[in-house]
Amino acid sequence: QVQLQESGPGLVRPSQTLSLTCTVSGGSITTNYYAWTWIRQSSGKGLEWMGDIAYDGSTYYSPSLKSRTSITRDTSKNSFSLQLSSVTPEDTGVYYCAREPPPVRGRGVYDLWGQGTQVTVSS
Repeated sequence: QVQLQESGPGLVRPSQTLSLTCTVSGGSITTNYYAWTWIRQSSGKGLEWMGDIAYDGSTYYSPSLKSRTSITRDTSKNSFSLQLSSVTPEDTGVYYCAREPPPVRGRGVYDLWGQGTQVTVSS
C-alpha cells in the first residue's frame, strides 16, 4: 500500500524559503509512469496545482509560481521536495503531496494524497 507523508516547518518568515518533503512508502517514486505533485490550498481559495516531478525526474511548474518554485527528489530516500522562495503571507495554506497515475500527465487526477501540512507565513 503506497502512502505519502508531508513534513516540514509549519511557520516560515516572510521573504524566506518554504521547504517541504513528501516521503513515499510502499512504492518507488521511479515507478513508470507516475508523477509526484505538490498542491496547496490557501485560505479562502481552491486547490492550486504547484508543480510535479515525474518518475524520470522531469519537472513541470505552474506558470504563476515557476519563478519561485523548485521540486527535487531524493531517490535514495524515496522522497520528493518542494521549495518555494520569497514567501509572503499569501502563501499561507495547507500543502499536499499527491500522486498522479498514468497514462496522461497533467490531467489533474490524483489517486493518492498525503494528509496535508499547514504552513503559515508570518513574522
